Amino acid sequence: MAGNAAPYGTPETPRVAVRGEAHIEVDPEIARIGVAVGARGKDRRTALEDLTRRNGQVLDLIKSYGDAVEKLETGAFSISPELTQHGRGERVRAYHGRVHITAVLGDFTALGELTTRLADLELTRVDGPWWSLRPDSPAHGEARRQAVREAVQRAREYAEALGARLAALVELADLGAEAPTAYGPPPVPGGLRSAAFAGAAPEAAPALDLEPQRQTVYAQVNARFTMTPPQL
Repeated sequence: MAGNAAPYGTPETPRVAVRGEAHIEVDPEIARIGVAVGARGKDRRTALEDLTRRNGQVLDLIKSYGDAVEKLETGAFSISPELTQHGRGERVRAYHGRVHITAVLGDFTALGELTTRLADLELTRVDGPWWSLRPDSPAHGEARRQAVREAVQRAREYAEALGARLAALVELADLGAEAPTAYGPPPVPGGLRSAAFAGAAPEAAPALDLEPQRQTVYAQVNARFTMTPPQL
């Protein structure tokens, strides 16, 4: 049984358990915006045709930014009747259609202009941006390395306080390292909207000046070491 290591150390080989943490702030790498395209018609066919046309306009506009757009996805689609009371029965007054689109951009220089141009379209709502890091961002690895270095430094200081020194690493447990994927306010009813008005075509709206929001990356580890006998 002499070869079995004691789970909590011995006077000859004491153990020290510490936690290492790291918090770093970095610039975001991507921004996500949500676009809701709406349509209204007196009959279902008219609503569908208008929705299809406006959806195509939005998709063409987003795609025109080329490589600045890293991902473009169509989410929920809906078309529903608006009912009105007529005597004892109900009649369809109109049909409402809506399509939700999500775009992810890695080029922030195009973001302000695209957001403004989308919001300037008819019956189009824009929410966002939500800033985040990519899942494989180097910032995650740097946070984990800092957490490990802090754990080693903390354990070394405990050992030195006892007149000992670290001997070996026994265990390193990763408690997770993650960054928030979506900062920023939730969608606000009203958002950025545009509506059609009679008269001359308005001038192009100026591009929004959007300041990227810094992201916090967090990492935490538990570490156990053996150390030389303390000098008590």
